[in-house]
Amino acid sequence: MDLKDRIGIDLSSKIRLEDGIAWAAKNGVKFIDSELDRELLSFDTEERAKPIRDALAKHGIHLGLHTLSAVNVAETSPIMTDAADAYLRKYIDIAKRLNAEWITVHGGYHFGGDYKARVAAGIERLKRAGDYAEKKGARLLLENLNKEPDDAEVHYLVYNLEECKTFFSAVQSPAIGMSFTVNHAHLVPEGIDGHLDWIDMKRLGEVRLADNKGDKEQHLQIGKGNIDFKKMFSRIEGAGYRGHYMNAFGSLDDMLAGRDALAKIAAAL
Repeated sequence: MDLKDRIGIDLSSKIRLEDGIAWAAKNGVKFIDSELDRELLSFDTEERAKPIRDALAKHGIHLGLHTLSAVNVAETSPIMTDAADAYLRKYIDIAKRLNAEWITVHGGYHFGGDYKARVAAGIERLKRAGDYAEKKGARLLLENLNKEPDDAEVHYLVYNLEECKTFFSAVQSPAIGMSFTVNHAHLVPEGIDGHLDWIDMKRLGEVRLADNKGDKEQHLQIGKGNIDFKKMFSRIEGAGYRGHYMNAFGSLDDMLAGRDALAKIAAAL
């Protein structure tokens, strides 16, 4: 599989999954991501799931699921703690039903004064999810999220290299790898290179792509920011990574055009 074929498109919730698979097949896209929250429980039925499995197999498309970062994996409140666990388990169950190959998950968020408690809760919840994923034969990918402004009330966890190290050193399940979002790493001082100096390529399961200018959270089209994608590809591919990339910006057509642009950059190496 050449590098262009390894660059996928994040459907998010922009399009119904069945329609997204048809769109991907029409456009020669082999990897797709989908966020299913609006219809999550409907995938419990074989009536809904089997045609999806059949379409993926027919077109040779690899499917991943993407949980919502708005669901706080670092939840500590009574009742909500059980709900957060159940949410992750349901995504794992649906992934197995649909033959999805990975599930992108997050570390949660905090409000400042509750930082230590939220970190502990997020780590323990991911450990439980990892244990459940192991039993089910599913794979979770923990994503590095974006930096929020310093004076923001809410801050994502696992947004910089220090927090990546904290979470990944604590969560050792073989069912949990990493989803590395390049444009998020570009927002912190250690940058993309600092993350790549640390990342264990054996745990890296996905590289998520968008451009930005390094000053705030934006998912820009390729070339609209200042990320050096040529250097990024050189480092990641040079380290032996042969997994998939995932475009996550703009419209489906924007991401499709970005796929061509990225393939040209990589081909110039």
